[in-house]
Amino acid sequence: MYRKGKKVDYYTELAKKQGYPARSVFKLKEIDEKYKIFKKGDKVLDLGSAPGSWIMYVSEKVGEQGFVLGVDTEDLKIPERKNIKFVKKSVFSAEGATPTGGQGPAFGWESKFDVVISDMAPNTTGVAFVDEGKSLELSEKAFELAKLFLKPGGNFVCKIFESPETADFFKKVKSSFDFAKRFKPKAVIKKSREFYIACKGFKTQT
Repeated sequence: MYRKGKKVDYYTELAKKQGYPARSVFKLKEIDEKYKIFKKGDKVLDLGSAPGSWIMYVSEKVGEQGFVLGVDTEDLKIPERKNIKFVKKSVFSAEGATPTGGQGPAFGWESKFDVVISDMAPNTTGVAFVDEGKSLELSEKAFELAKLFLKPGGNFVCKIFESPETADFFKKVKSSFDFAKRFKPKAVIKKSREFYIACKGFKTQT
């Protein structure tokens, strides 16, 4: 427990020093540095964006010509930026929505995104199979929205907890992209079952 506490404190303090509200920024930063997820001018959908570390990082990466749309049921805890828009809404309210019309874009966005990212996680209970099941549900929703909102060739990053169903989920995600990898950033606590799926090259859906 002592070593675990030290690691949490290290990344938390580092995030504060750099002006981010949470340590999770270092997970995304490592994923991006390894797989080159973002580029200048990208339009990005950030699912589960509160308190705001990921959306801050992405806004810096995409620059003034880019744009980030954050979605969460909790408020952001970061200063406003011109290239950030935030919608306080559940991702599960997107049922039946389309990014170009149909029943109307669930998040007020009329075109597709270059990247969809999700750091969504359940409120953990400490009961492994319950937490794993809730994590899978969120990851499935993130993937569903990625398929709906991503441009052909777009990228996708998603957090998930390791479980007996993870392998099947990864296979399903991988089939929709040219490239997909499981990755556990250094900022994830070693004993945690949390990891990320990083994907590039979304295939046009038929």
